[in-house]
Amino acid sequence: MIRTASQLGAFIQDTRSRQNLSQQQLAEMIGKHQKTISSIEQGNPGTKLDTILLVLAALNQKIEVGPRSKSGADISNIF
Repeated sequence: MIRTASQLGAFIQDTRSRQNLSQQQLAEMIGKHQKTISSIEQGNPGTKLDTILLVLAALNQKIEVGPRSKSGADISNIF
């Protein structure tokens, strides 16, 4: 489960690499600049959600949202 911008960035970088895509290629696929992909992969928390969704769609990935289990970590322990 991904809980931070850094974890999401690492996931995106790993997924992109496994698909043999460069940052530039991924950026072109979604109509953004290479520096945007770099920023996401570095875990920049300021990236717009729409951009993250475009990246995930281009990588054939999805986000699932649901309730946390009662045994899950307290939100204050995540950040």
